[in-house]
Amino acid sequence: MKKPKKPVLVGLCPIGKFVFSHEDALRFKALIIERFDRMGIKYVNLDGVIPDGVIRDQKHVEAAVRHFQEHRIDALFIPHCNFGTEGAAGMIARGCGVPTLLWGPRDDAPLADGSRLRDSLCGTLATSKVLHTLGVPFSYIPNCRIDEPQWAQGVDRFVRAARVAKAMRTMKIGFVGQRIDFFWSTIVDEAELLRKFNVQVQTLDLTNAIADIRRLAEKHQADYEKELQGFERWIKFNGFSRRQDIYYQFAFRDWMMEAACEHQLDGIALQSFTSIQNELKSFLCLGVALVDDAGIPVAPESDVHGAISSVLIEAASGTDDPSFLPDITIRHPENDNAILLWHADAPLSLRKKDSPVKLDIPWILKGLPTGLLHMQLKDGPLTLCRFDGSNGQYRIGAGEGHTIDGPYTQEFYAWMKVDNWPRWERQLIEGPYIHHCSCAYDHCADVLAEATKFIPGLGFERFGG
Repeated sequence: MKKPKKPVLVGLCPIGKFVFSHEDALRFKALIIERFDRMGIKYVNLDGVIPDGVIRDQKHVEAAVRHFQEHRIDALFIPHCNFGTEGAAGMIARGCGVPTLLWGPRDDAPLADGSRLRDSLCGTLATSKVLHTLGVPFSYIPNCRIDEPQWAQGVDRFVRAARVAKAMRTMKIGFVGQRIDFFWSTIVDEAELLRKFNVQVQTLDLTNAIADIRRLAEKHQADYEKELQGFERWIKFNGFSRRQDIYYQFAFRDWMMEAACEHQLDGIALQSFTSIQNELKSFLCLGVALVDDAGIPVAPESDVHGAISSVLIEAASGTDDPSFLPDITIRHPENDNAILLWHADAPLSLRKKDSPVKLDIPWILKGLPTGLLHMQLKDGPLTLCRFDGSNGQYRIGAGEGHTIDGPYTQEFYAWMKVDNWPRWERQLIEGPYIHHCSCAYDHCADVLAEATKFIPGLGFERFGG
């Protein structure tokens, strides 16, 4: 069963004022609740806490903050339903300390007598100034009608950005083994990750893991044989000398899932060679792919920052597809704006329909055993991202593209076209990045950019443009 994405609970904090129409403010409060329900957004409002559940006075601040804190909200939405009590809005946002969204409905024309039911845009401008004064980061949906597409799009983008911020501040990455000696590009500062972002790295001993994998393979041999027979209907297993060696794929999956459950892991970084191959006669890429598909992204080659990247992009994505983590390798032989995404780890669910799938020997790592996953990935929109840093400065780099046709190559692959590859290339080279990246089948770079507003110490760079 796939691990669900972390839920986001939104505190719905409608803002009014003693001037303008209170009845119209209540009408907009009801419209927002109806649309939240339709969108499946989890929320808690202020009904039963303050009169009519609408903030109209600074005396409401303490009760609202206490209520939202008791419910442990992950985000705060402050719609200005007729004008705005800006001091109260600012103090509530600062008191809650969570990602905050600001919006006011587009105001109607004045009535026949020249009066108006609301001045929501005016009130929103006042509150934005207070938020700046109080140092409260916030997102904003441009002044629009609630039934316009940009409203739902803005709410969805904000909720996903809040999910990214939540994933960052609650993240725990398992690190199986140790850094591969010659991968200096994956050196990380665990203490700094913990201090700056509250990202915990849980070390897992590789020697113990291998012993447990052998134990599981022996214990569940009959079950794994049945499972293998099912996979053999559409996957070729080449280069294995014994069927028992293939059982380690499933044992590795089960061991990783048990470790993820025991330690509450959001992702895993793996010392992917050569100890595993020497001891278990395989790269165990099928086992990794099955864990990816279960909602626990696995980064190979001891890449802790890669695992963080994958957790963040899965939180940002608007689809249920898992992410994959390839290398950025060669440029397309005919398209100057396309490159090859290749080789590291990818879940089986992302394979292209009817693409042959096999586990086979590596063509580049001569002398190592079989077990690398070979398949073409499906077509679709892609977002590429990388969380990385150096000298205490961290950022997310992200950009968007789309798969295109390209030549066949061994191991898993997809060709991606972007808007301006030469610019991407320079940014990747000059930034604190490496050749590993995390990819999602969605366009969600804007969500990642929005999320960095709410993650202190983390910048954002948009690739391309």
